[in-house]
Amino acid sequence: MADVSMTVNGKVRKANVEPRLLLAHYLRENLRLTGTHLGCDTSQCGACTVMIDGRAAKSCTIFAVQAAGSTITTIEGLASNGKLHPLQEGFWEEHGLQCGYCTPGMIMQAVTLLKDNPAPSEAQIREGISGNFCRCTGYQHIVNAIQHAAKR
Repeated sequence: MADVSMTVNGKVRKANVEPRLLLAHYLRENLRLTGTHLGCDTSQCGACTVMIDGRAAKSCTIFAVQAAGSTITTIEGLASNGKLHPLQEGFWEEHGLQCGYCTPGMIMQAVTLLKDNPAPSEAQIREGISGNFCRCTGYQHIVNAIQHAAKR
């Protein structure tokens, strides 16, 4: 067992965990933050994407002990004072989801994309989210949602 401490969505969280516990499982099972989804466990789909120290990362390939001391933001931590994050608004307004399974990871990846490039072209958006799969849509509404957020 290993002691871990990290800040998750603004709160310091401490636990004693198995060294092999994935961050995704720690968030979902220990902290009950179920917006982080597991789609593949091989870092291919991106449904588990969270922010670690301000950068998008796939939490299914990171051990919780590796994230010790870090600041983690999950989809549950994006909204502020009851107001949706511009990307959450964009996905709502532009119908950027169907089943919603990929949506949290897609939004978290888009946070880094817009941080790095606040006014991306459509091609840059498509490249920026290329590591996140959506099995339901043709991606156009997702691109529109990210463009919507970029304008805000």
